[in-house]
Amino acid sequence: MRHIEIFSEVGTLKSVLLHRPGRELESLTPQYLDSMLFEDIPYLEQMQQEHDSFAQLLRDEGSEVLYVEELLKDVLVSDQRRREAAQALVDASMLLSPSLREVIRDYVLHLDAGQLVQILIGGLLKHEIDPLITEKTLSYYIRDAYPYYINPLPNLYFTRDPATVIGRGVSINRMKTESRIRENWMISLIMKYHPRFQSVVTYESYAPESSIEGGDILMLSEDTVAVGCSARTSVQAIEDFTRQMTSPVETGGQGVKQVLVIQIPFTRAYMHLDTIFTMVDRDAFCIYGGVEPQLHTYLMTRGSGDRLTVQPESSLVGALEKVLKLPSVRLIRSGGGDSIAASREQWNDSTNTFAVAPGRVVTYRRNVVSNDTLEQNGITVLPIRGSELVRGRGGPRCMSMPLVREPLL
Repeated sequence: MRHIEIFSEVGTLKSVLLHRPGRELESLTPQYLDSMLFEDIPYLEQMQQEHDSFAQLLRDEGSEVLYVEELLKDVLVSDQRRREAAQALVDASMLLSPSLREVIRDYVLHLDAGQLVQILIGGLLKHEIDPLITEKTLSYYIRDAYPYYINPLPNLYFTRDPATVIGRGVSINRMKTESRIRENWMISLIMKYHPRFQSVVTYESYAPESSIEGGDILMLSEDTVAVGCSARTSVQAIEDFTRQMTSPVETGGQGVKQVLVIQIPFTRAYMHLDTIFTMVDRDAFCIYGGVEPQLHTYLMTRGSGDRLTVQPESSLVGALEKVLKLPSVRLIRSGGGDSIAASREQWNDSTNTFAVAPGRVVTYRRNVVSNDTLEQNGITVLPIRGSELVRGRGGPRCMSMPLVREPLL
């Protein structure tokens, strides 16, 4: 089995990358919820139980489950990689004091691989470093109330966003918010240095001012990727993504023929395309009907050289039929078409389904009406508990980075 290969959203899942929520979630306090992108403070023990059930369901469905933290430990047994990680942490901390940066760098360098991974993900509290700070250091640093020298990454359990497998390559995405900027670097570290992935081609050529996140990227077929233009994914990044993915395989690209751009409302309620639209079968999609009138669809293809051609499409359904070469596609509206049920359940990620095989999807159990609607349309629903997982504003698709799917026949 290849270690990386994704040519559809719904091919049978064979390998997936997850992150089990950990001590980074204990960093959340009311004053930092907005900056950490959470609506509420989750109960970690219950959250971990829910995540473990999700992971076990994926195993029961025949998928290998890998964890970010375990792969990072494998990479960081190397002294060279630990030095790189220590420097990256200091650079990302935005600390201005040279002497304080040196103290933190020295502290991190003396950690073993497991301890370093805890800092990478869970952050570094000031009280962990304070005993090492001398008067000389303090002369360069004025303390404030913020408890961390290095920020935690409470959103990392949404492994969908920092990187995306396209064909047999990996887009190392560029995160929009400061609270997530180390996540893509960690996935890049794994893809470049873990023995399992060292031959994998990665794509990281995104303009510094742009952003693109995996929740906006859907692999529709070998020829076509859908990308949401959203609050988290910019036009510039979509153009950069298209140029990289549509380059021929022999020149380092993935040979994708076209990118279907779907512009959605720029709001946190619909932060990514997959919060309102996911693929559930070869010819079927789950969609939140409340935003359909506001969607705009464009087909982006490569012209001569690096030039791109953008063609507006008259409708989402028509565009999907065109790129998938199907006589018809089905849009299954969450909430059974009832505006109140659809709006309530969309807030709890009813449309953020995760396919483990064609017509077989993982959802949150709490979205009863939307799940019944999927079942009535011939989709097998595999519900999981998510009362705590959902507090970070993401569902089963958000929590998973597929590495290998079987090709559709």
